[in-house]
Amino acid sequence: MKNINRIYGIATVALAALSTTSCDNFLDIQPVGRVIITTAEEYRKMLTEAYSIVPEDRGLATFRSDEFVLNSTVSQEDLNSYLDIWRWEDVSPESTTATFNWRSYYQVLYEANYLIESRDNITEGSAEEIDQLEGEAYMLRAYMHFLLVNLYGEPYTALADPYSSKAVPLKLDTDPYNVLSRNTVGEIYDQIISDMDMAERLLNVDDWGEYRYRFNTLSVDALRSRVYLYMGRWEESLAASRRVLEVKSTLSDVTTELPNHYQSVENIVALEQVMTAYYDRAGKVNSELYGLYDISGDLRRTQYFNRQTSSNITVKKGGSNEYSCSFRVGEIYLNAAEAALEASTGEDALQAARGYLLTLMQNRYTANYYAKRETAVNEMSRDELREEIYAERRRELAFEGHRWFDLRRTTRPQLTKTYQGVTYTLEQDDSRYTVRIPSAAIEANPNLAN
Repeated sequence: MKNINRIYGIATVALAALSTTSCDNFLDIQPVGRVIITTAEEYRKMLTEAYSIVPEDRGLATFRSDEFVLNSTVSQEDLNSYLDIWRWEDVSPESTTATFNWRSYYQVLYEANYLIESRDNITEGSAEEIDQLEGEAYMLRAYMHFLLVNLYGEPYTALADPYSSKAVPLKLDTDPYNVLSRNTVGEIYDQIISDMDMAERLLNVDDWGEYRYRFNTLSVDALRSRVYLYMGRWEESLAASRRVLEVKSTLSDVTTELPNHYQSVENIVALEQVMTAYYDRAGKVNSELYGLYDISGDLRRTQYFNRQTSSNITVKKGGSNEYSCSFRVGEIYLNAAEAALEASTGEDALQAARGYLLTLMQNRYTANYYAKRETAVNEMSRDELREEIYAERRRELAFEGHRWFDLRRTTRPQLTKTYQGVTYTLEQDDSRYTVRIPSAAIEANPNLAN
């Protein structure tokens, strides 16, 4: 028998609500004793625990993208942790290499499922309060599966048949005897959509005030905007984006606040601290990325980055939990621009895409430089505009955990990196655009190998 902490690698749940032991099979949890929680307040504490262990893997995935460089300015400790991730060495990484947090995802899912299953037993809470708790649990379940499938599954947009490509197990209950197998990419996305629909019926808090890490009513369409974009379901992504922007459309003034700050006017949900202090310290900004920001006209060049030397450019958008952001308005404008462009071949769609893109750009450039960019954007062909949207996503969302996933879902280009004279290459459509399920998980549950 193994303790659940050894299987999931997490802390014990608050209130000992899920204090359990488990059999040897991975994800085969067998409760032998439980301190029963009953009140809405106790379930809120349990859900807060679940929020607190959501992994910061979108930040870790940044090392796999083309945003960071590792060079002589990086400490040996950080090289030991991140070099193999950075150069896509997944077969035989060093034992010191940081790992993606497979176990934590399934612990969050377990707790979300526990709340969903216990809904009818919750006491001392209003119907609205209990609905909100359950709605947040459905959103957590949807978002954890979304992150898992985009780390460990092939990109939806790369698959002719998403129901033929296996990814990760869906975890939809707390059944201790349910030994899981991998579900297909299509099955996982179907469940994500179903869970978002359930959450929409239940969520009733529009604004959490200081508790910005919690899912609110607007978060459902914010997640839909991204999910449908990743699926290439353009009309549905555009519709969800529009619904978000009808409620929340104000963009940050980047000269006074960073848009991914948890108190930013743009922030919709401040759940993940994407650029942790460890990540922020370890990587340096790729000079190619830095060069994409116009030196005289792009306000983000000096607001997002600190250029100490030509080879030592650091990120200002991270390093502390103040920069916690899962969904924000800037992303929604970019989602809307891309979805509008792809949803239709008509001129109206082209104009709509330009409009969303230019709204964002107007807030990120000096007036003189924006006037030049506005003229250029309005003269772009459909293909040119698509490339401009991709480039603007790269500039605007840099170091917020989007780049690796954008590379995966779009062109999956060849990437090359050089360290100490050795060049490493990720080929076009390389299988390493999908992270391997941890070997320890497969050893514990051989079903994950099939």
